[in-house]
Amino acid sequence: MKIPRKYISCLVGAIAATWSLFQLYTGVFGLLSGLQQRAIHLGFAGCLGYLLFPVKRKKIKLAEDGTIEGGEVSDDPKVSDYITIDQLLFSVLFGIGCAFIAINHYELFNKPGIYSAMEITMGTIVLVLMIELARRSMGLGLPLIAAAFFLYAMYGNLLPDPLRHKGFAFRSVLAYDMLGVEGVFGTCLSVSASFIFLFILYAKFLQETGGGQVFIDLAMSAVGWLRGGPAKVAVIASCLFGSISGSAVANVAGTGTFTIPIMKKSGYKAPFAGAVEAVASSGGQFMPPIMGSAAFLISEILGIPYWRVAMYSLIPALLYYAALFFMVDLEAGKNGLAGMNRKELPVMRVIIKDGWTALLSPVVLVVLLVFMRWSPAKAAVSAIFVTLAASMINPKTRFGLKKLFEMLRDAAIGAIETAVACATVGIIVGSINQTGLGLKLSSILVGLAGGNLALLLVLTMITSLILGMGLPTVACYLVLAVMVAPALVDIGVLPIAAHLFIFYFGIISAITPPVALASYVAAGIAKAPFVKTSIQAFKLGLSAFILPYMFVYNPALILQGGVLEVVRCIFTACIGVYSLSVAIEGFLKKRIGRVEQALFAVAAITLIIPELITDIIGVCLFIVLMAAHWKQAKGMKEIVQN
Repeated sequence: MKIPRKYISCLVGAIAATWSLFQLYTGVFGLLSGLQQRAIHLGFAGCLGYLLFPVKRKKIKLAEDGTIEGGEVSDDPKVSDYITIDQLLFSVLFGIGCAFIAINHYELFNKPGIYSAMEITMGTIVLVLMIELARRSMGLGLPLIAAAFFLYAMYGNLLPDPLRHKGFAFRSVLAYDMLGVEGVFGTCLSVSASFIFLFILYAKFLQETGGGQVFIDLAMSAVGWLRGGPAKVAVIASCLFGSISGSAVANVAGTGTFTIPIMKKSGYKAPFAGAVEAVASSGGQFMPPIMGSAAFLISEILGIPYWRVAMYSLIPALLYYAALFFMVDLEAGKNGLAGMNRKELPVMRVIIKDGWTALLSPVVLVVLLVFMRWSPAKAAVSAIFVTLAASMINPKTRFGLKKLFEMLRDAAIGAIETAVACATVGIIVGSINQTGLGLKLSSILVGLAGGNLALLLVLTMITSLILGMGLPTVACYLVLAVMVAPALVDIGVLPIAAHLFIFYFGIISAITPPVALASYVAAGIAKAPFVKTSIQAFKLGLSAFILPYMFVYNPALILQGGVLEVVRCIFTACIGVYSLSVAIEGFLKKRIGRVEQALFAVAAITLIIPELITDIIGVCLFIVLMAAHWKQAKGMKEIVQN
């Protein structure tokens, strides 16, 4: 039996808005006890998720402007136009299970380890329904990994060394993962329940009150008139919007529908236009202040202040965008693509005058987080209220109760995937802690690398790319943080460098074939073949594959060192990134030959190696190559003029 969604949309909206209000309330007046707060948070996510996501995803087709073709209700392939009886039943069961845990949180937290049949039953219901909801919302990847780890905790005694452990009974594994704060209701879900939701809500409020458009207008005014201007607009706009967005895919959909058609119109080929947006949007997850909410998780896991994580991440993120900016500039020069008509572009002064209210809350957020060092939850709540107050000042952005309800509803719906991902990752974390697998995995990776750091980094990169495929930012980092990062720390890598290393490669999986979700969405908007778009995105993102190695070998890039050392490393890294871009594009003032490309690649590699002598060699080689090229280009120009 199918029920048209319109008959139950009010219920969905009411649950979603109530969830947002609950999170705002606890953000202002303080969190409930750990297990209770997390159970209520997950209960809302599960109830909503089952009402929205059917057993099977529907297939959608995007029009050239990024809108749905033939779809009247939803452009999300996870959401159906109908709600089935199983969705209603599972929604109610999930809610009852989480409500039971929330109501009995004190008794469960203080249990000596002996649980009643009712408690085991409720834990089992939540476990099974949560894994199924993860499949419906994110696909098979994460649920299969979680199920495998749950079974490993039960049957690890059947495996050979070094993976073998004594094995645990079903009741023991279930109690550890579902009825305490070690597994599903542990640190991962705690971060989602305490402040990640609030940042998702803030991003939705900012976007709906004009912030997204102001970011695009600022980028248009700043660089739209340069050669290849539309692509540079995409880079800057996606950087700005992505810094507050929690998803590379959402970033593509948010800015790509505007930037990709403009890039195509200016002369960029469709696969390249889609690739630029995919790479730029993925990079937003690296960019402080929010970093796809992963910055707060890194802070929590490493036990260091958030503002330090943001500071350490800033230089690599800027280098990532600098490399992409260089690539699109050289591509434009190679194909003779001009910028947009400056007279037709927005005027910076006018943008700031008309849109300063939309820019106020991001500034306040950065000040509160980085300079005043407020807690993430407190800063997020403050930014939300500043956004609401500022939007009332500007007549163009004022809204009524209906719009407020819609923003509360949409933010909650957008938070479902993150909450479910954090909860599902909790199964993995719980199994690793219960069985002691973390130490064994580190030993295996270190053993395979033979204690060689370079080989271990390569193995870690491959593992991160594979495990990160198809996962949202938060889930991606959490899986890698518990499974892979300890091996790097064990061999002597700085903890912050190790966690940023696996985080970068997990995010880069969004543009790495064969999955490449960001490239897939961008290809749909660009009306381009997915394979070509994905390969082009991989090419544009090559610098991102090198940056993590740079800051592991040279921690000065993450501000671990003296001032002079940091300045020198940033300077040489910029030259190295530019040399690599020239080598990949094969263009400077004019097209360059294979030998010159190879020499620029050599210069890039020597500048990446963190040694003074290699830096000197690289800089000298770069200067010689640039001088020779400019001299040759000048000579050819004089010949043409004569």
